[in-house]
Amino acid sequence: MRPVNFELCKNFYERLVFEEITARAAGTPLAFDADALEDVACLALNQLPVRYVRFAVDASFYMEQKERVELEGAVAEAVSRAMAFVSANPRETGVR
Repeated sequence: MRPVNFELCKNFYERLVFEEITARAAGTPLAFDADALEDVACLALNQLPVRYVRFAVDASFYMEQKERVELEGAVAEAVSRAMAFVSANPRETGVR
């Protein structure tokens, strides 16, 4: 029996949120503030349900198109709210 690798259990939303943040932050002041982007990621992920998978590609493959569209919309909305909050509430020590 191979050793159990719990590191394979990942929140399906993480990659989607990170990609959305990267795309939206490009060309904004947030793009140059790693602390702010990490805060955005945490705030956005906390707005979404947890969905653990071992392999994200398998979850995507078995997901219906309607579910995928709804999921992407939820990610976009969560990231928008998180970016607005972080932008409106800069840290005192941040670059912002």
